[in-house]
Amino acid sequence: MSETQQLLVAQDVYLKSGIHIGTKFRTKYMEQFIYKTRPDGLSVLNLQKIDERIKMAANLISQFAPEDILIVSRRENGWKSVKAFGKATGCKIFAGRYPPGILTNPQLESYIEAKVVLVTDSWPDRNAIKDAMSLGLPVIALCDTNNQSNEIDLVVPCNNKGKKSLGLFFYILAREYLKNKGMLEADKDPPFTLDDFSEE
Repeated sequence: MSETQQLLVAQDVYLKSGIHIGTKFRTKYMEQFIYKTRPDGLSVLNLQKIDERIKMAANLISQFAPEDILIVSRRENGWKSVKAFGKATGCKIFAGRYPPGILTNPQLESYIEAKVVLVTDSWPDRNAIKDAMSLGLPVIALCDTNNQSNEIDLVVPCNNKGKKSLGLFFYILAREYLKNKGMLEADKDPPFTLDDFSEE
C-alpha cells in the first residue's frame, strides 16, 4: 500500500487546501507536529501527523451520538464548514461568539447538553473549553503552530484559520463519522461534496 492510499484524502488535496501551512510563531507543544520551517519563516506541519490525528478525532467522536457532539467555531472562516458538518451529521454546532455557561447552566435559553466538544481554535474558543473542562467532557481542538495545548484531550494539528483548510477538515470528519457510524458504506461517496464545506 502506497503512502497516498493510507491518507484519508489524496496528498495533493491536502496540499491544495493549505491544511499544513502553519504560522511564523510556534509553541513548544506544537513543535512535535512541525515538519520544517520555510525560508519565509512559516512553519509547515507534518501531513502524516495531520492525517493520523484527523483519524483519531473521527474515531473519538464516532463513539458518540450526533446529539451528544458539540462543534464550536468563534472564527468566521469556520462557520460555513461547521454548519455543513452539522447538516451532514446531525451534530450540534455553535458558530459565533460563545458566551460562557452554555454547557454548564441549564437556566440559560441557549443551554446545550453535550458529551464531547470540538473547537476550531483553542484560543478564541477558550470559553467553550473551560465549560467542557468543568464538566469533565473530552475536548478535541484544531491547533495551529502558535496554539497552546493545555486543557485539550486531543490536538489535531492543522491550519485552523484558512477557509479551505477548515472546509477540508470538516468534510473529511463528516465522511469518516458517517462511515464509522455505518451510515455510509466504506467505498461509497458521501451525499455531500467538498464544495459544500469550503469557500472558493
